[in-house]
Amino acid sequence: MSTEPKAYFGGGAALYDRSRPTYPDALITRIVGAAPGREIVNAGCGSGIEARQFQAAGCTVLGVDPDGQMAEYARSTGVEVEVGTFETWDPAGRTFDAVIAGTAWHWVDPLAGAAKAAEALRPGGLLAPFHHASLPPPELADAAGSAVPAWTTRSAEAYRQVGPDSAVGPDGRRRSPFDLYQPMFDLIADGIRRTGRFGEPEQWRFDWERTYTRDEWLKLLPTQGALAKLPADELAAALDRVGAVIDRMGGSFRLPYATVAVTAVRTDAD
Repeated sequence: MSTEPKAYFGGGAALYDRSRPTYPDALITRIVGAAPGREIVNAGCGSGIEARQFQAAGCTVLGVDPDGQMAEYARSTGVEVEVGTFETWDPAGRTFDAVIAGTAWHWVDPLAGAAKAAEALRPGGLLAPFHHASLPPPELADAAGSAVPAWTTRSAEAYRQVGPDSAVGPDGRRRSPFDLYQPMFDLIADGIRRTGRFGEPEQWRFDWERTYTRDEWLKLLPTQGALAKLPADELAAALDRVGAVIDRMGGSFRLPYATVAVTAVRTDAD
């Protein structure tokens, strides 16, 4: 995990927490059911969105995040957090039943992160990083100035090398969100395999939709992609353009999501 998330999200923990979507209940239930117990490490826990969902499902969650402001916010909501990048985090002899990461594993080196997860997991423990895959209507993406998923512009070099550079395929047809994100899922699985400490990775997919109002979408946008780094005047102009498009759409729109987990069980012995 690079130090970039600290600069990327610094100062925006409350906005991030209010704006980012939660994860499907079916995903939480499946991970909890597949893990041998309920002690969980949440890599890149951010403001604590998924950590609180797992707590509500009866789990004990320890967050790890490089952003001190995010960690402070998560603690204020009842999540225990240790500050640091996941690759360099020291479990200090502690072991856990699952390592999860909610839309955060793209910050993590795929091999080093999987190796650290194996170190922190008990035999039979579950590694389960998961991500939202979505693609807004083209008119909204065009108005914002980019149709590229955020992970392709801010992830580690390995991810950027295989990331899509356009939401439109070679045949001129618009790609699906799932297709756009599949290279990242493949790299996560490859990193897991390369450790030699896990069984064959599986991919779990959960499809759902959310309706966004104009105000909800405009609050979400500054937490995503290149928009998060725009100067204030350029960001305001982009949000004005997007808001005008949503007004023409009737003030709201439905956004399909595919939330995908790449999971694997630690199979080697201590």
